[in-house]
Amino acid sequence: MAFTVNIYYTGEGGSARRFAEEMVESGLVGQIRAKDGNERYAYFFPMEDPETVLLIDTWRDQEALDAHHASPIMGEIVKLRDKYGLHMRVERYVTDEEAPGSDERFIRR
Repeated sequence: MAFTVNIYYTGEGGSARRFAEEMVESGLVGQIRAKDGNERYAYFFPMEDPETVLLIDTWRDQEALDAHHASPIMGEIVKLRDKYGLHMRVERYVTDEEAPGSDERFIRR
């Protein structure tokens, strides 16, 4: 079952944004997106909080995420988090494959 993990990285003086930029520029984001089982890996910037970056990270199943956590890439991510002095808050959501059709009337495609 697919699930999404929202990770809020918070720092000071723009460090969270610099972390996200380095993740992209270093190629780590591309490597994660190429992993078997990764369905989404994207950073967003909350308008009301310039010191926070939101990562939306979706995985096919727990096994795929466990493999990612056991990979050398995870060590590189930890080093960058430490480098930028970031704190994290994590939310986890299970994908709703059976969304009600009534939601469609609110969605503009």
